[in-house]
Amino acid sequence: MNLPLSDELIAEANARELAALEDDYDSLGRKLSRTGIDIDAIKARVADFSVAVPSWGAGRGGTRFAKFPIAGEPTNIHEKLEDCAVINQLCRVTPRVSPHFPWDKVSDFKALREEAADLGLGFDAVNSNTFQDQPGQAHSYNTGSLSSTLEATRQQAIEHNIECIEIGQQLGSRDLTVWVGDGTNFPGQQDLARSLDRYLEAAAQVYAALPDDWRMLLEHKMFEPAFYSTVISDWGSSILAAQELGPKAKCLVDLGHHAPNVNIEQIVARLHRFGKLGGFHFNDSKYGDDDLDSGSINPHQLFLVFNELVEAELNPREGFDPAYMIDQSHNVTDPIESMLSSAEAITQCYAKALLVDRAALHGAQQANDTMMAFQALRRAYTIDVAPILAKARAEAGGAIDVLGAYRESRWRTRKSQERKAVGLGAGIV
Repeated sequence: MNLPLSDELIAEANARELAALEDDYDSLGRKLSRTGIDIDAIKARVADFSVAVPSWGAGRGGTRFAKFPIAGEPTNIHEKLEDCAVINQLCRVTPRVSPHFPWDKVSDFKALREEAADLGLGFDAVNSNTFQDQPGQAHSYNTGSLSSTLEATRQQAIEHNIECIEIGQQLGSRDLTVWVGDGTNFPGQQDLARSLDRYLEAAAQVYAALPDDWRMLLEHKMFEPAFYSTVISDWGSSILAAQELGPKAKCLVDLGHHAPNVNIEQIVARLHRFGKLGGFHFNDSKYGDDDLDSGSINPHQLFLVFNELVEAELNPREGFDPAYMIDQSHNVTDPIESMLSSAEAITQCYAKALLVDRAALHGAQQANDTMMAFQALRRAYTIDVAPILAKARAEAGGAIDVLGAYRESRWRTRKSQERKAVGLGAGIV
């Protein structure tokens, strides 16, 4: 493999941190052993955990109004893969990249797969784009895409999604993520029932093109760019569409795509109950679909989501294999640093969920002992699991202090001298 950072840099950085880490790990191990928890068993589970990073997340995003580029950010899929390899080399929990088409389109996808493998990466779900017109596109999506009133536009969207499946097969992917911005901004703009009918009819044609071992992940979003109504606006619309399409259709949960204060962990439990939980786009939110760094605003909610996911692991239903991906917009930070931070926050919440005393929790729930049920969760949430994560990273060849090692590498500074500058722009991508 041709990894972007030198092993020596990481080893030297780890050497300075190793003694303190061993002391912290041993201390935490003794504490956990008093409650019957084997810290090495938890570390092994953490070492097996992974989350994909989005190709588009390697660059600066923005608001709906402006984009502020950073020196050295990637300008094509090849440079994006380099940055994603840096992230995985340091944190060791992001071995897959989720590409977006046509943004990441190349002439030779077999060669792209080999290029990624040489960087220690594979590909995750492929993402279609029918929410944005492209140069030379025959039909505009200003009337919608899979739900457009115009048959030619719907057919164009269908063909694009099928093309994404074909690309994904070459890359080794097995999931197609479908999010459409279809909806309305004015009452009466479209018939709300017929627009869903059109979506289902078009989506069924995409579904029919799925290989036997593929899934179609339906992503819902409450608003934006459509503010009055959105065709697939919530988990109810999503699960109904997935049930109508068939067993290979699952629901994808983006943590920012809900109404304020919605109980997302309950949605997770409901989708799992009916065998339709397909995956997650991890981010955080203060007001709406902010796409902030995971765990930066409400880490407790992220923990509660993982608590339900661990429950689901213990009580699996057929086909339970959720796809995990970070989906953020980095407007004021170095995207690599944000994704390193988010990968840490996500893995921390998974580790904390593994520490929940399930017997105590279930016993208190059955006895209607509200306080003790809550305390079973709170005890796990308050444990500092950083030594477990750092130990797992170091044993896999990653960095104990991921941000410290990244800054020491001066990767961004070096790339700013090698890569062409990204121009000013607007929008989140």
